[in-house]
Amino acid sequence: MAKMSLVSNQNSNFLTCLACTVLAGIFLAGCDNTATSASTGAPTDSAEAAIQQDLQGSWLREYEEGSVRARRLLVLDANGSFREMVRITDKAGAVTGHQHEGTWLYDGTNLKRKYTSMDGKPPSRLNLPFAAFEVKFVSKNEFFGIDNVHHNEVRYRRVQPETLL
Repeated sequence: MAKMSLVSNQNSNFLTCLACTVLAGIFLAGCDNTATSASTGAPTDSAEAAIQQDLQGSWLREYEEGSVRARRLLVLDANGSFREMVRITDKAGAVTGHQHEGTWLYDGTNLKRKYTSMDGKPPSRLNLPFAAFEVKFVSKNEFFGIDNVHHNEVRYRRVQPETLL
């Protein structure tokens, strides 16, 4: 009889422990304290969502290659679209401009842009332009983009929305 009582107590303890574990799991599953955006339902308190929000806005990239100067104004909208205006000045002072549009996203590491319009025309389906840069913020108003495919680094700084090239 003592053996039966011991087995019965072990089974009872096991069932009690199992029931407590299941109840704790149900309780914790119901405690979702993740804040979400009222407009999109996307998480707003994760590090990824915070960086995606920080990326929204107007960014300027200025650089020189040889005797050519370039200014790129990149506008990342909250709805996932982007506009890029480019102004290139050659050594003789001749200016060329371009305007591109597309969609963007931040995947937790990379800022990815898919171009859907280049100078008002859809890009070739055979060579769909796509840009991806690993984002490294220097400050809230400046980041470096590292292109791990072509092995180059670009620098963007935040500018006012009304900035012109």
